[in-house]
Amino acid sequence: MGTEQSRRNALKTIITGSAILGLSSALPAYASSEAELHDKPLKGNVNHSVCRWCFGDIPLDELCAAVQGMGLKAMDLVGPADWPTLKKYGLYSSMCNGAEINLTDGWNDPAFHPKLIENYTKMIPLVAAAGYKNLICFSGSRRGKDDETGWKNCVEGLKQVISLAEKHNVVLVMELLNSKVDHKDYQCDHTSWGVELAKRLGSENFKLLYDIYHMQIDEGDVIHNIRTYHPYIAHYHTAGVPGRNEIDDTQELFYPAIIKAILATGFKGYIAQEFIPKQKDKLQSLRNAIKICDL
Repeated sequence: MGTEQSRRNALKTIITGSAILGLSSALPAYASSEAELHDKPLKGNVNHSVCRWCFGDIPLDELCAAVQGMGLKAMDLVGPADWPTLKKYGLYSSMCNGAEINLTDGWNDPAFHPKLIENYTKMIPLVAAAGYKNLICFSGSRRGKDDETGWKNCVEGLKQVISLAEKHNVVLVMELLNSKVDHKDYQCDHTSWGVELAKRLGSENFKLLYDIYHMQIDEGDVIHNIRTYHPYIAHYHTAGVPGRNEIDDTQELFYPAIIKAILATGFKGYIAQEFIPKQKDKLQSLRNAIKICDL
């Protein structure tokens, strides 16, 4: 996402709760016009989603109607208060939130375990009862903790709710965030760190959210890491690097190759757009991104 503060504010709001450039050079060769996109249904190989917070200035009903019209089936980072609206439009909550404290106060610090255990103990059954599966969580900031201490503390805390997640068939999904630009001091900032935590927990009900934007910044080698660590990944987020804007040819990642690599692993989960649109017509930016990723 953008800054840590912007994400905090966006998530808090959600929980509580360009016009297209034609055929100009700004539109990548692998995208298509709006008319062409609407003429062709999505191919069905990718389960597309979109993060609510990136389009937070669009009323939820309006956004749901728009993404439904694009052929999307899901929306990310929506809490219980807004699940009825998603259901009204036939949209799935592909990554639920609302149990976390924030991005910095997470499972790697025992001081936050009582509140987190309380929150997740309440939320896990709600997610299951609504018919959903994924519930986001965060490591939190290091605050001077080395890797071993972080792993130990996360295991100690998560062990107290993982059996409940297993009982309800809910997956706790820890997001990988960069600590170089956007989330200074965040501990789960490399795929290998998250994978080691998953191995220590030893539960299929704990997985990782591989944010392509974040991991390009902190470790690069995106396709190799997807191929290597895909058994531990439950979900993907997209955005352009640098800046977390459109995933077009103004940024350094080539998303068709990345999506192709994800699909080659046999991945059947959701890939959610989490870029911050710069173009005036934000929904057209979303249409273009979906087209780029619909292989």
